[in-house]
Amino acid sequence: MQILALLLVAGVVELAVLVAIGQAIGVLPTIGLLVAAAVLGGWLLRWQGRRTLREFREATRQRRPPEKELSDGVLIAAAGILIILPGFLSDVAGLLCLLPPVRAVLRKRMLRAAERRSKAMQDQMWLHTQQAYRRQGATAPGGDVIDGEVVSVTEDDEPAAPGPELLPPQRSAQAERPDGRPRR
Repeated sequence: MQILALLLVAGVVELAVLVAIGQAIGVLPTIGLLVAAAVLGGWLLRWQGRRTLREFREATRQRRPPEKELSDGVLIAAAGILIILPGFLSDVAGLLCLLPPVRAVLRKRMLRAAERRSKAMQDQMWLHTQQAYRRQGATAPGGDVIDGEVVSVTEDDEPAAPGPELLPPQRSAQAERPDGRPRR
């Protein structure tokens, strides 16, 4: 619902800006600016898209995770969508997304937001698991349970001899034949 409201507000604002610019400079120059922004955006989109694809190939060739290239690809795709939409504000936002310094800032913000969402999801999963164990009357793993062994020492027990305990020698499986006789 919030996204729908945001799109509705953005459409109204775009239309208001378009009408205001049209009244200020005229209809034909306004259409010319929209076409020029679309042509410039298309050219920048192709150039930055090819560059990002080349960087992605290089990252995979070097066997390093292409995190930067993937997030740049997402931002370039978003820029393409913004440029396709009619209106000056969306064109300006799309053109800004095509500039590498702006993408670097947006990439950092995207990664921080993704980390926050991931942490929130982990916390919710942990709470859900704890609640499920409580409903079943069990203790959740990682709770207050300590695995261990109880050893009782009484006065009747003989103290162990100091030093390491020696085990009897064992024969390897290769030393005996299947019939039990030793090999020579």
